[in-house]
Amino acid sequence: MRFVAQRVVRAVLSVNDLPVSEIGCGLVVYFGVKAGDTVKQAEKCMEKLANLRVFEDDAGKMNRSVKDVGGEILLVSQFTLYGDAKKGNRPSFTEAEVPEKANALYEYALSYLKTLGVPVKKGVFGADMRIEQINQGPVTIIYEI
Repeated sequence: MRFVAQRVVRAVLSVNDLPVSEIGCGLVVYFGVKAGDTVKQAEKCMEKLANLRVFEDDAGKMNRSVKDVGGEILLVSQFTLYGDAKKGNRPSFTEAEVPEKANALYEYALSYLKTLGVPVKKGVFGADMRIEQINQGPVTIIYEI
């Protein structure tokens, strides 16, 4: 399981030019599920995400989490995080989980994140999404379990 989190001022996710989800201050998180990943891993990932201190405190140090600043998370499923481009020019996605299992873990991760007290919005699994985001910093964190 892997995520790429980016600190944002604002983000809007659309499908077919229609807005689906929007957040203000918070994190846009691209979430990839590897074949064989588990619910336990999803929980650990979401706990890390909810408590990740990437927002500045009064002294200008990254010491606050998304919960601490009253921010939101836009969690976007992205199988391409498991793209392997070592051979040739066309990435292989054989490490990514099959869609049915990946979607089940994505939905579980969303619901678990909500239980941690973080407002969360979602993308549309498997859809061709457009995401407009205004990064702050920029701050980008990659985490894998």
